Amino acid sequence: MKQKLLYVRKNWQLYVFFLMPALVVTIIFKYLPMGGILMAFEDYNVRLGILGSEWVGLDYFKRFLSSPDFMTYLLNTLKLSLYGLLWGFPMPIILALLLNQIRSVGIKKKIQLLIYAPNFISVIVLCGMVRMFLSPVGPLNQILGTSTNWMTMPKAFRTIYIASGIWQGAGWASIMYTAALSNVSKELEEAAMLDGANILQQIWYVQLPAIKNIIVIQFILSAGNIMSVGFEKAYALQTGMNLPTSEIISTYVYKIGLLNGDYGYSTAVGIFNSIINVILLLVVNGIVSKLNDGEGL
Repeated sequence: MKQKLLYVRKNWQLYVFFLMPALVVTIIFKYLPMGGILMAFEDYNVRLGILGSEWVGLDYFKRFLSSPDFMTYLLNTLKLSLYGLLWGFPMPIILALLLNQIRSVGIKKKIQLLIYAPNFISVIVLCGMVRMFLSPVGPLNQILGTSTNWMTMPKAFRTIYIASGIWQGAGWASIMYTAALSNVSKELEEAAMLDGANILQQIWYVQLPAIKNIIVIQFILSAGNIMSVGFEKAYALQTGMNLPTSEIISTYVYKIGLLNGDYGYSTAVGIFNSIINVILLLVVNGIVSKLNDGEGL
């Protein structure tokens, strides 16, 4: 170990040279844009710029918190994320456990190809497919013998959003669990089988403990992104009729910021969203650490 440290210290220029492109890109695209946060505290004027615009303090935050639509946007965002986490998080784990039971390598690869493929469909194309499938003359209505326009129903929006997300992303998200399951001790599995353990008992006592740490980390990260609902998909699935449930904070920020040009207010709303995310991440990490023998992020 000491020799390695001496080598790094002696050749530090080489490491800096290789790290420099990544550091420059990170600084330019991650840290420099953070200066735009100042717009949330000033009456931003494009002509005057960030440093020349009039300072308004916390006025925009007070305006958003006192808005009559504040609770609607917040609850829509929370419900969409929480329901998505409740139904979407276990699916990759279930898929990985099911794939692990397939012993034929050829069949397993074909199934993996089928469940991974939707991940490579762009969000906009996916939304177009959903709209076509659920249109009054679409396949679903033809099967049911109805002519319902599902996209105009506020109650159906969350189900459509979450179900399409599971179909698109669950297969790809199962890759890390599948990889972790490949490292499960074969001797332990054989011992469990010899002891008379059925498939469910093998999964519960042998396979799940092997991927427990990955599940915990993924759950914490997912819970920390509860407020970060994908803007593109929510906006692409919006219609004038389903706005009561489809209007979330990210789509609201887009409309007031880019469409209405109220940059300071939209920045304040975006910062509020990020603060809630950080708080949720810390809270969930603390809870999971206590329940998981002190192991969290």
